Amino acid sequence: MKFIGCNADWLKALRGSDGSEIAEAALVLPLMFMMLMGIFWFGQAFRISGTIAHAARQGARAAVALPCTTCGGPIPTAQAAQEAQDAYNAVQSALLAAKLDPTLMSQTTTAPALCPCGSTGSSCTASGFVKCDPSQTSVCVQTSVQLSSSSLGGAGVCGTSVSFQYPYTFWLPGSSLNKRNLLLPAQAEMRAEQQ
Repeated sequence: MKFIGCNADWLKALRGSDGSEIAEAALVLPLMFMMLMGIFWFGQAFRISGTIAHAARQGARAAVALPCTTCGGPIPTAQAAQEAQDAYNAVQSALLAAKLDPTLMSQTTTAPALCPCGSTGSSCTASGFVKCDPSQTSVCVQTSVQLSSSSLGGAGVCGTSVSFQYPYTFWLPGSSLNKRNLLLPAQAEMRAEQQ
């Protein structure tokens, strides 16, 4: 049987192969596949980390927002529970917009060590740190916290802190990260707008 043109050249190249290409591909392709999987899963972790940081900023911004900016007379101050609820709603909205499940977020194991407004650097001890608002169980909202102390050279600014953590599971077969559940933290602080 006689082959014409490029088909004959292709068959000659196929007959001249000793199989080394197949062995090289068998060694290289699993490594390439692992690298691509690693890039994908670390990229997902980076995306989720950025999303929860944005959600924490939105929560802190919502907590310090004035309840009424167009009213005449003195501006009413929001209660701590309402600020915590506003922060939770903003965090939840940001997570839903990014297609993340807000029911998976939880408070960090230890709340950020923040002092109450008006305290100086030396007067705030571990027993005097602001606790998380008890009305929220999945987000730690700390209101009326000292963000920069005038005794330490700051402007003496008070505000709100929002923090939480979100789980992420790596799926990287053949590595120590396979099926490891990590808790990615997020925290944001925002200056109170009344100042």
